[in-house]
Amino acid sequence: MNISDILKRALNLEFLSIEEGVFLFENASTTELMFVANEIRNIKKNNSKKVTWIIDRNLNTTNVCIANCKFCNFYRIPGHAEAYITDMSTYKAKIEETIKYGGEQLLLQGGHHPDLGLEYYTKTFREIKKMFPQIKLHALGPPEIAHITKLEKSTHTEVLKALMEAGMDSLPGAGAEILNDRVRRLISKGKCTGREWLEVMKAAHQLGLTTSATMMFGHVETIQERFEHLVWLREVQAQKPESSKGFIAFILWPFQDDGTLLNRLKGIKNNVSSDEYIRMLALSRIMLPNIENIGASWLTVGKATAQICLHAGANDFGSIMIEENVVSAAGAPHRFTYKTIQDAIKEAGFEPQLRNQQYEDRKLPEGIEEQVINY
Repeated sequence: MNISDILKRALNLEFLSIEEGVFLFENASTTELMFVANEIRNIKKNNSKKVTWIIDRNLNTTNVCIANCKFCNFYRIPGHAEAYITDMSTYKAKIEETIKYGGEQLLLQGGHHPDLGLEYYTKTFREIKKMFPQIKLHALGPPEIAHITKLEKSTHTEVLKALMEAGMDSLPGAGAEILNDRVRRLISKGKCTGREWLEVMKAAHQLGLTTSATMMFGHVETIQERFEHLVWLREVQAQKPESSKGFIAFILWPFQDDGTLLNRLKGIKNNVSSDEYIRMLALSRIMLPNIENIGASWLTVGKATAQICLHAGANDFGSIMIEENVVSAAGAPHRFTYKTIQDAIKEAGFEPQLRNQQYEDRKLPEGIEEQVINY
């Protein structure tokens, strides 16, 4: 294989193979990967200097979960003293606060609660929408959809239809981790298989539901398995109906190891350097020419690395995250306010643009308050 030939094909937005992705990871320089990924970004974005960001809140329906993921410090087993299900008064207070800080979206996720079926979620969504019709629900994720489907003895399509009718606006790419089932058996045996995850997304795309895709890497996976993951996402995106946006964005982040079972029992640490993260982000842009938006995970890699990623194919800086509990519980310490996230984008040489979940431009809300609460 020849680096130059492969990168020329990438610039033509051709689909590279798993083997070609691995070859580039192992042999191409970071500079080469950044240059090509940035050129692809410019092609996809018509040379726009805009970098998008969003104001939202990551609120959890419940922390009860029977998936037993070995990288998660957030969940509690059924019956645990710290187990909870969020009540409607809490939703109301936190959504009101989110709106005060300029947010219009709720990233609503939780665990695999053995007793919470479709009726619970449809009722919750309807009540939230009744109180706050303007709030967008970016809700659940494929593992939760698969879990609800099993509880209901139903189908992914029927569950998704019911949730959409109740007010779900889009489906996050949560729970992808690495889609190879060898990896999933080691780190998240209680979750859906990689194939199930992809099948949920196919069903969502058939219904016209906008979704996102993710990858958590740097734990027990091989380089080959990382690129399998990217190619499988690309294949699902290629199969979506013409009328569907499908995967509107892709975001990757390194495993956060602080206090996790993977770290405590297996000694597995997050050894992903800034350079490796930048390389993987650039390669994500190169391997996924049919996904429009690539996000940099400042929450897990920090401001400086995320800024460099804006020159390596990323066009989105994610959310200021008024609240986030899951990744932070495993050691992700970084935070932004609506002012500092815009300053970071400007420092990197770009123009900050507030967006909604559909990646449409928003004006900065008048009277927006600075988010000063520390979670």
